[in-house]
Amino acid sequence: MKKTNEEYSILYDFYGALLSERQREVFEQYNEDNLSLSEIGANLGVSRQAVHIAVSKAGRELVGYEEKLGLIAKHKAYEKALAEINLKADAILKDKMRLDPLEPETAKTLRRIKKLVKELDL
Repeated sequence: MKKTNEEYSILYDFYGALLSERQREVFEQYNEDNLSLSEIGANLGVSRQAVHIAVSKAGRELVGYEEKLGLIAKHKAYEKALAEINLKADAILKDKMRLDPLEPETAKTLRRIKKLVKELDL
């Protein structure tokens, strides 16, 4: 299934450095600068067809990197886990402070967890 420009941009953010310099140049002009194949071809002195082939190949390579390495999927799982940890720590702090005060050390640990989550939330 064909990816959207947004999906290709995310793939490029994660794996763009693995493409050749020429592939990066063409891919950036097409996906990031929104230039047409003809405009890119004119900029680089190649045919529109050559640009189309280069963009398609770069896209396939980016998808292949994600299929093999799974960094985007891992990153999404990581972000989801951080959000859940943060919510659970909030719930414990709020509920326990109202109903049954936390031991000072437990409250301190939960605040430390929240601070670490915030630092990791890139």
